[in-house]
Amino acid sequence: MATDAATAGVNWLTTLLTMQGLTSTVSAHQVEDESGQSCWLTIAEAPLSTEQIQALIGDGGAVLDSIQYLANTTLNLGKEQDEQQAFTIELAGYRAKRLEELKAMAADAAERVLASGEEYEMQGLSSAERRQMHHFVGAHAGLATFSRGREPDRRLVVCKTDQAPEAES
Repeated sequence: MATDAATAGVNWLTTLLTMQGLTSTVSAHQVEDESGQSCWLTIAEAPLSTEQIQALIGDGGAVLDSIQYLANTTLNLGKEQDEQQAFTIELAGYRAKRLEELKAMAADAAERVLASGEEYEMQGLSSAERRQMHHFVGAHAGLATFSRGREPDRRLVVCKTDQAPEAES
């Protein structure tokens, strides 16, 4: 199943790049970390210009996020929950670097809340990044997270467990 999903992911992303007039190869490998298991589809950066790489990543990773959303939606369409595969799109080390930044942000937020006892709002995170942050902060005892607001101004809130609202949104 994982091999079939990886092959489907590589084929889908290669086709998308070709349709954009870009020539690059895509490789796949399974990654299991704190966030769970994901099939990482890595776009080879060597055949791409700096401008092409920047355009594919987009401002704050927005284009890469969109491609990743499309991959996850399209490649899991019609599949049962237990048959679905999470896909992460990587280019030029952007995802790996951002993952480390998110972990550092989660540790900082946890430290602030534990020291002050007051909730801390984090802005500027994509929905995928908020999901990761829920997980990273959740690893700290005594802390909870929830989201507040509506897109495009949805924020992650870190608070002490006893301050968390009853129904997380």
